[in-house]
Amino acid sequence: MPNDYGAVAALLADYFDALYDCDVGKLARLFHPKAQYVTVSDGTMLHRTMEEYFPVVAARQPPASRNEPRSDEIVAISFAGPVTATARVACAFAGRSFTDCLTLIKLDGRWQIISKVFHFVPS
Repeated sequence: MPNDYGAVAALLADYFDALYDCDVGKLARLFHPKAQYVTVSDGTMLHRTMEEYFPVVAARQPPASRNEPRSDEIVAISFAGPVTATARVACAFAGRSFTDCLTLIKLDGRWQIISKVFHFVPS
């Protein structure tokens, strides 16, 4: 699995870039089409499919367009097996600090995010 660590880390780097640029096309390549997006940061559950999530990202003003300083970090990557991994990442933009818990699957030879469960607080 050492080669897979690099592949997952590369996917996460692309994930950070896509969020910073609000690049929905790149996000669509990183997330499995049936991936789930969930948070309860404000006390109620917010659940979105990718069809619901991508338009939200597309409507944002990209942090890159504001030259907002980047703050993103891979906190941990863990493998449950050769085709299942989790990643904990941290990033900050738009006045919020996020901790994302991502579950990844390797399907058809490539890693994809199948779930994003996250928490945010004001920066």
